[in-house]
Amino acid sequence: MVAITHTFVRPGYEPTLDPDFPHAPIDWSREAGERAAREMGLKLTEEHWQLVCALQEYYAQHAEEGHINVRELHDALDEFFHPEGGIKYLYQLFPGGPIAQGCRLAGLTPPAGAADKGFGSVV
Repeated sequence: MVAITHTFVRPGYEPTLDPDFPHAPIDWSREAGERAAREMGLKLTEEHWQLVCALQEYYAQHAEEGHINVRELHDALDEFFHPEGGIKYLYQLFPGGPIAQGCRLAGLTPPAGAADKGFGSVV
């Protein structure tokens, strides 16, 4: 449906889907993420891209709910990245907040409350 909308609104537009990011927003690209990272002063590693992919998948799975609950997203990320150290690990990668900065890299709108850099901080 989204692809149809883009074709109608932007004739000739052909979204390029990145197989490494199957849940990415239709108009998102890895280059856009890299550009956002440069603006934030982040040097991207594979670990950063893992969070981007996880956020995109979470948003895709919860899109039907109409909004993303920041607490539930925080807890899901903490659990998913638990083997690496959970939220503390993510704050090492994203000092400005893994949800706020991660969503910006992933082409997603951060949920309400995610802009609070202290939210969920365990560092």
